[in-house]
Amino acid sequence: MAGGTLWEDREPRHSYDVVIVGAGGHGLATAYYLARDHGITDVAVLERGWLAGGNMARNTTIIRSNYLWDESAAIYEHSLRLWEGLEDDLGHDLKFSPRGVLNLAHNLPDVREGVRRVNANRLNGVDAEWLTPGDIKQLVPILDTSPSVRFPVLGGTFQPRGGIARHDQVAWALAGAAHERGVHLIQSCEVTGFCRTAGGAVTGVETSRGLIAAGRVALCAAGHTSVLADMLGFRLPLQSHPLQALVSELLEPVLDTVVMSNAVHVYVSQAHKGELVMGAGIDAYNGYGQRGSFHLIEQQIAAAVELFPLFARAHVLRTWGGIVDVSPDASPIIGPAPVQNVFINCGWGTGGFKATPGAGHVYADTIAHARPHPLAEPFGLERFTTGALIDEHGAAAVAH
Repeated sequence: MAGGTLWEDREPRHSYDVVIVGAGGHGLATAYYLARDHGITDVAVLERGWLAGGNMARNTTIIRSNYLWDESAAIYEHSLRLWEGLEDDLGHDLKFSPRGVLNLAHNLPDVREGVRRVNANRLNGVDAEWLTPGDIKQLVPILDTSPSVRFPVLGGTFQPRGGIARHDQVAWALAGAAHERGVHLIQSCEVTGFCRTAGGAVTGVETSRGLIAAGRVALCAAGHTSVLADMLGFRLPLQSHPLQALVSELLEPVLDTVVMSNAVHVYVSQAHKGELVMGAGIDAYNGYGQRGSFHLIEQQIAAAVELFPLFARAHVLRTWGGIVDVSPDASPIIGPAPVQNVFINCGWGTGGFKATPGAGHVYADTIAHARPHPLAEPFGLERFTTGALIDEHGAAAVAH
């Protein structure tokens, strides 16, 4: 590339075979796999802001596949296996670090849910272990496992293959790989409407940069997917909430495992440069603001300091909010939309980043063949009318 850039920001053409709305991790991965696996390169990825400037830049980069139900375990394990080969596949250092993910249990219901999930994971071929407080103290020496703390640690689930990756490098690598295969990446291009035939089939998108015809339109805009669906005349069962996160100043290495606590809504890892990356719970209100409420940050830090007394000496560098789109069963929605030539990928809640390659892979297959990929089939929109829900509230971290 001229000037050493990974991709070029293109002017939109008048038409494409496929238009993907949303240039986050899922949109870029979908474009890459459409080109690599299906030979569909006449693709435009539209982004109303800048590439990967939404949730892809506003998450805590945790990767795991230890979900409870068969359908969830299958799609997240598929994604984790893709993560394990993604650096070689894309030819980029993604800072993928399989350092293990520990989910703490603080009460009897936590213990029962955790042990059940470990057994379910093993039946599905997902690596999982149940750790005692003594095991956890050996794994994470700086964690206070004494019985006198406000949040006593009674045990925890551990997935050794889980970990983290560098979110921006993942986005850049996917964008570069898609661009190399002929995909057009178009920034500052907001979708404002849809072109339709008299029968209702979508034939293109209206944008802030003009009309773009499309054979197929793939919505991949996280919480804003419901806004786009409203333009098309159907409703999605989603609620969008701000989700808190923060980073500390740079520190010497003190934590080499991802530690999560669903009960107190705190999860933390230490990034490659040294800062602590910490997430909290969602704000109770619906909204698209990219910063949250101070009281949640206060609760998050108070709980983290009690679990990790050493963190009391760390200084907060910055805070932010991402937008999580949560479905009634805390599972994603992926497949054909109830409008001809339109496909949807949304509702990932707090699971979006970890699903990046897997979601892109199955979504690309769904779009290419105009039918759900086998791993995506259980996550279709129709499950909310048939009742075949995939209730992952217990394993989906804080998005509940």
